[in-house]
This record gives sequence, C-alpha cells and structure tokens, in this order.
Amino acid sequence: MKTGKYKGYETSLSEPGILWICFNRPERKNGMTSVMKRELIETLTQAQMEDAVRVVVFIGSGDSFCAGDDLKGYATAMRETDDGQMPLIPAGHDHDIGTYAGLRTISQALNTRIRELDKITIAAVNGVAIQTGLSLALSCDFRVAATESRLGSGTLRFGLLPDEGGHYL
Repeated sequence: MKTGKYKGYETSLSEPGILWICFNRPERKNGMTSVMKRELIETLTQAQMEDAVRVVVFIGSGDSFCAGDDLKGYATAMRETDDGQMPLIPAGHDHDIGTYAGLRTISQALNTRIRELDKITIAAVNGVAIQTGLSLALSCDFRVAATESRLGSGTLRFGLLPDEGGHYL
C-alpha cells in the first residue's frame, strides 16, 4: 500500500496492519477540501484491496480532529463537480447551491466508503469534530474521544437534517 503525504493528510502503515490516516491541516483546524475527500476515498479503496491492512485509524494533528469543511475556495472548485443534487441549507448561505450540492455528494461518498470497508475503522477524536468531522467519526466502527473533545453539527441546531452523510447513520 502506498503511504505518504497527500493534500491535507498523511498515511502510514504500522504493525500489525494498522493504517494511520492523520489529517494534517492544523492551521485550518483540519478542515477538509473536496480534493482531500476525493483522495481519501482513493486511499480507502486501496486499503480495502490490501490484505496487509487490517485496521484504519483516523486522527487529527494539532488541537482538532476535523472542524468540518474548509469553505475557503470551495465556490470555484465545487462548480466543476456539481451533480445537481439539492441539499438542505440554512438561509443566508454564502455560496451558491451548486457548491453545497457538490460538498454533500462527495462527503456522502466518503462516509459510504468508510462504512463499507471490510476493515475495522476507528476515529481517535482529539479536539473538535464538527460537521464533516463528526459525520466521519460516526461512520467509523469505533470512536475514542479525548475528554476535552467537542463534537457537534450546526445543522442540528437549526432543526435540519444532519449533513455530510450523517443522516444515514
């Protein structure tokens, strides 16, 4: 299995077959981009095919697990991947609806990939796990959180469906 640095995360394989995926954007609270999510899906697909990988552990560098999507720069990038699905979004959103549709579609694909792995998945939550970070953690088989961790979803506060695939859980 190819390990190393990717856009926003790093992977390493340790004995006895533990694939570590470390979100490595502490300056952005490990917020995810669409590129990062696509590469994570590819990494997890490779892990699925590797007999040497028995467990996948997600961790975050710095003081956060994953504080959600990094919306900076998403408006342009997501217009290219919009598949036309209509997401539920709160009033007063800053980006066009295509941006949110693309974000949700790729996030749901990532969470589905995690849930469908034939490997044990563990979210080792340190710090905040918000929106995408929370849904990713919930997609894992096991979650371990530090006592000072904070978990949440902004959509639930407004009475909306959980986002990023969380409503499937």
